[in-house]
Amino acid sequence: MRNYTDERKKELREVICNQCGRTFQAENGIVKEDCIHMDIVFGYFNSRDGMNHHFDLCEACYEKMIRAFRIPVTEEEETELL
Repeated sequence: MRNYTDERKKELREVICNQCGRTFQAENGIVKEDCIHMDIVFGYFNSRDGMNHHFDLCEACYEKMIRAFRIPVTEEEETELL
């Protein structure tokens, strides 16, 4: 969950892991620890047709989630990070 300094969502204040509730403080709108932000738009033919879901996970909760996958995630190394 992302909290901003104002209603216009101009500057990120903090990120809270939706799974465990851990809080990450932002400095000048930048979170200095790694967390995963997900934006999911559901299309046709499912129970969430037309819904948008947004959530954040800390690295520990993300690791716990992907360990439960029957098929492991595909990993590729990035040489340039934005």
